[in-house]
Amino acid sequence: MVDPSQVCVLVPTFNEAETIGDIVDRFYDQGLENVLVIDGDSTDGTPEIAAEHGARVRQQSGSGKGQAIREALDYVDRRYVLMIDGDATYRPEQASRLLEPLFDGTAEHVVGNRFADMETGAMSRFNQFGNRLINRAFGAIHGRSLGDILSGYRAFTLESVRSFDLTEAGFGIETELSVECVKHGVPTRVVPITYEERPEASQTNLRPVRDGAVILLTLYKMAKTNNPLFYFGSVGAVSGIVGLLLGVYVAVEWFTRGISHEVIALLAGVTILFGVQLVMFGVLSDLIVTINREQTNQFRRLARTLSDEDEPVPGTDPTDEDREPEEVVEAGRDPSEG
Repeated sequence: MVDPSQVCVLVPTFNEAETIGDIVDRFYDQGLENVLVIDGDSTDGTPEIAAEHGARVRQQSGSGKGQAIREALDYVDRRYVLMIDGDATYRPEQASRLLEPLFDGTAEHVVGNRFADMETGAMSRFNQFGNRLINRAFGAIHGRSLGDILSGYRAFTLESVRSFDLTEAGFGIETELSVECVKHGVPTRVVPITYEERPEASQTNLRPVRDGAVILLTLYKMAKTNNPLFYFGSVGAVSGIVGLLLGVYVAVEWFTRGISHEVIALLAGVTILFGVQLVMFGVLSDLIVTINREQTNQFRRLARTLSDEDEPVPGTDPTDEDREPEEVVEAGRDPSEG
């Protein structure tokens, strides 16, 4: 069962005056009263409205959603974090769907899948295409499907996310969280949620083309430490193919026209060798990452085992044996009375 007192609701905002008050109220109705709003210098009164409705408000020192979330984690004072956008496209009433896997111990990170129940008009066809493309790229690059890696509605344990190396400043933060879950082997669940159309008075801060390109670049960059075989192998494969094409051109010119292209031939040879070396480097790097990941998981299991052994049995105190028996005094009586 979900214990609301152990949950901090984290809401990054930027000019969400039309929706933030209602969001905070709806979380209060669910018993989730620890609402932390991290604001990116809104000019429409968002921080004041959030504070009036009972939320804790902090101003981020930098800019961008990713920077806001990374900074906000320092203010979280609960074991579990429920992260949600402040644009009223997600339902606070579905918070228990994301929190229950954390409380029953089946997951440490939960992602809300918007595609499970998306209202008409909630996302343009262009954005849907871009989201599905990014999700497929994530699966191909990082070897696992999380349904909707760009979802802004997710829950996680504070302990797990603090082990992540988060660096993204903008909308790539959700992608980075998803990659880090795979990289660190964090037990992750995907649950269905409803994705609603943004209220007319609320304006989006998303720039589809630019932010989509940033997200794809983030996916590729993070493959360097999570899937180095793909990261180096893809560049090596392209280099090798270019070298082979140049080599074929040189051969055709030599056999059909008797023209030698020494410089192009040299370039083809160097390009092929470079590609082969990159692929080999990717294979070796992948082996190192795999071994390191296995050792890290073993250390974590050992640490958990030792932690469980150190915990005292409920209802006992390990120092009880060294204590003198306490005198029992009945309520309302003076011990000096016979």
